[in-house]
Amino acid sequence: MRRLTGPRVLMVLIGALLTYASASALATTSRPGQDAPSGRAAKTEPGRGLAAGAAQPAGSPSARQLFPPPGKAFIGVMTEKGPHDFTATNMFAAAAKHQPQVMLFSSGWAADTFDRTLFDQIKDRGMLPMLGWEPWDYRLGEAAIRKGLSAEEIDRARNEQAQYRLANIARGDFDGYLRSWAEGIKSLGYPVAIRFAHEMNGYWYPWCESVNGNQPGDYVKAWRHVHDLFRSVGATNVTWVWSPNNRWDDSTQKIGTFYPGDSYVDWVGLSGYYSTVFTSEYRSFDTIFKQSIEEIRAFSSKPLVITETGASDANGRKAEWITETFRALPSYPDIIGVIWFEVNKEKELDWRIVSSPAVANAFATAVADPRYQFTWSPDMLPRTKLEN
Repeated sequence: MRRLTGPRVLMVLIGALLTYASASALATTSRPGQDAPSGRAAKTEPGRGLAAGAAQPAGSPSARQLFPPPGKAFIGVMTEKGPHDFTATNMFAAAAKHQPQVMLFSSGWAADTFDRTLFDQIKDRGMLPMLGWEPWDYRLGEAAIRKGLSAEEIDRARNEQAQYRLANIARGDFDGYLRSWAEGIKSLGYPVAIRFAHEMNGYWYPWCESVNGNQPGDYVKAWRHVHDLFRSVGATNVTWVWSPNNRWDDSTQKIGTFYPGDSYVDWVGLSGYYSTVFTSEYRSFDTIFKQSIEEIRAFSSKPLVITETGASDANGRKAEWITETFRALPSYPDIIGVIWFEVNKEKELDWRIVSSPAVANAFATAVADPRYQFTWSPDMLPRTKLEN
């Protein structure tokens, strides 16, 4: 999830040429005026709480329904302004004729403190809040853009942020900040998903191991440190979402290199997009995601979420891609949810389903399937095992 700045467009174009077409070169933003980028009913596994284990036996007075329920998958949404302005969310829901069950929004460590209002607003609209938690100062890159610096200088401002090296996180430099969020999220009393330091297998964030002085193994250490601190505070209402970018060719590092382990992850995720920028090649859902899903399944059987996807096609096959994608999804029973990137980014990067009546109709027809028809409730227990 990346903020919508000039260099992001360049990255998306390059990404499209490389076939992953990742709008990981974009980001949702949870702040107005900026470009983007329940619980276990009875006995719990120590430190896992709401996001762990199976539901209680049917008939138990403390039994909780799973999210998503058996045989179901959720539809989520990301918008430019997130919970600060629900206009785009309302338009998405109207076009889809479907109430999304999850909202993903971003927050940067340098700029944001815990704000309960954001989570409550999402929850009150019937959606599970998923926090895209980003350890960096995104404002540095934005300032470089305003100064008219070169793409290389902008990338350096974004990616070379020594304060936010992974080793510093693992060492405890941010523990006070982490604790304030952990205590705040614990106080909510309902489930929250956290997608921490996503797309770590790329090169476009300061928490990617290939930049910012980070070393092999640093990502796993940082993830485990953050997770363990939340556990020590008792913030057991968190569903931890580990979310790399889809791997587009064999020149990139294997995804498993960055996996913290099943005891530290509740959902695995993937970002991947379809676009025809710089190429007319049609890339199906299988082409974009299958290799990465198979790679993940070699080391984890955790439920999988497509944490970012969208289609932006100047050649007119966007509606077709949506229809074929949702036709393919049932063949991946381990995918429990899909989050759509509902953002308009320039002429050829309009990822929204509201971009045309044909696209909106294709999406609405797809999500009308009973597989996606259910309502999220804060009383539900996030599914963390496929056999549930």
